Amino acid sequence: MKRYFVTGIGTDVGKTVAAAILTEALQADYWKPVQAGGLDFTDTDMVKSLVSNEQSVFHPEAYRLKMASSPHKAAAAEGIEIDVHGLTLPDTQNNLIVEGAGGLMVPLNKRYLVLDLVQQLGLEVILVSRNYLGSINHTLLTAEVLRYRKVPVAGIIFNGEENQTSEDFIIKYTGLRRLPSIRQEADFCQETVAEYAREFVPYL
Repeated sequence: MKRYFVTGIGTDVGKTVAAAILTEALQADYWKPVQAGGLDFTDTDMVKSLVSNEQSVFHPEAYRLKMASSPHKAAAAEGIEIDVHGLTLPDTQNNLIVEGAGGLMVPLNKRYLVLDLVQQLGLEVILVSRNYLGSINHTLLTAEVLRYRKVPVAGIIFNGEENQTSEDFIIKYTGLRRLPSIRQEADFCQETVAEYAREFVPYL
């Protein structure tokens, strides 16, 4: 059974599309523990709309917060605190993709970060990076904290416009396993995701 935690080097780097591709590739279940904002069309809704296999089950979020903000702030706005220790993996015998909120150092409450949740769940990480000015720094910092916390990393996905120089440096410096890239696409649909999924299967 394969279970991965999908995290990114920051917000809006393509975690959800990557999670959809991985879910399709493994015909896995999908779970987003905390959704902050976008309740009209959540990340779970997006992944569900992009996945075409009939095996995947989409487990409900543990927290659905109204404010599009850091989870700890969004929860506080509703007078609640996220109970990190109460976040346990869905009961499934299937492969599982878990998607985090933002990057690793995003606070879930006053004490715990997304990184702490990753360690608590005991999952191998798949890291999503996107090329932009500053992304080398953000990617290396993320890889360094994963190494420091001794979190296993299955590999890194580069998403969006290609930058071979940056990508080669990141791979050489971090020693992370390179997974297939997700290229800049005009639109993502079930057919596109299925095509990428076939490319990912041998690596998972």
